[in-house]
Amino acid sequence: MDAISSLLNKRILFFGGKGGVGKTTMASAFALRSASLGKKTLLVSTDPAHSTSDILQTDLGADPRPIRADFWAMEIDPEEETDRYIAGVKQRMADSIAPRLVDEVERQIDIARVSPGAEEAALFERFARLIESESRQFERILFDTAPTGQTLRLLSLPELMSVWISGLISRRRKVNVLGRMWRNVAGAAAGDVSEEGSDTVIAMLEERKARFHRVRQLMTDAKHTAFTFVLTPERLPILETERAVRALAKYGIPVGAILVNRVLPGDADGAFLAKRREQEEEYLRRIDRSLGDYPIYHVPLQEKDVVGIESLLRLATLEHTAYDAS
Repeated sequence: MDAISSLLNKRILFFGGKGGVGKTTMASAFALRSASLGKKTLLVSTDPAHSTSDILQTDLGADPRPIRADFWAMEIDPEEETDRYIAGVKQRMADSIAPRLVDEVERQIDIARVSPGAEEAALFERFARLIESESRQFERILFDTAPTGQTLRLLSLPELMSVWISGLISRRRKVNVLGRMWRNVAGAAAGDVSEEGSDTVIAMLEERKARFHRVRQLMTDAKHTAFTFVLTPERLPILETERAVRALAKYGIPVGAILVNRVLPGDADGAFLAKRREQEEEYLRRIDRSLGDYPIYHVPLQEKDVVGIESLLRLATLEHTAYDAS
């Protein structure tokens, strides 16, 4: 089975890897191939470099845009998404807290805006909503992710944020209990205290927790989801991929395949290329040893840059052969 057949039987595919290894190229090629097979396909880029617009030679925005038959694409800008997320948090808080506290709460939220993890939290919120909403419209969604480190932080959020939200819900309930106790003692002078059944903050937190749980279940379901690592046969991309595969295993996210990009074709000749091929073979053997638990496919180096729909389709129809270490 080639790489196309192996991967295009999943509903959700992630493409990730070290910056510069060609993950945008591979994600775009596979998305186009999926659409050409008659599956309504959405390609989502979360990479701040916005390479997807460049490679598809079209302007993309924060909402799905039709590119050709059965193929749609979009780019999420992390900073814009964080600003939108923070504005939404402020609005929800303003609707659920006493007016005298709004200014202080907004000040605290603005501080949180520049804290570590804020951007990932905002991206994951959009990411979760996309999976839930767009899965009803599209038969397949492919994510072209940011470089490996940011992607791993993003994909680890469902578990971490579920624990954090559970803590917030617990503390909110304690505050409500204390408030009701104070009202019983002080009477009307205590002011209004929300009953848990009508507490909008708890309702919002419970809804987010449920959404994260649903997305977490989907992300760890190997029948419907797979993460594809793209790397080149070079030392640093190999090391980064090895670490990333171990990290995904920790969070139960299934790895669907390893795509080794820009492998020298067999008919490339010359003394210089012969020397490069000798080193490349060492790296290919290492990839086979360390990542051989997963399907490994080779994508040959192309004569020209892969840019535009037609060249991406040509790349997608190549036979991406498995490596034989014998």
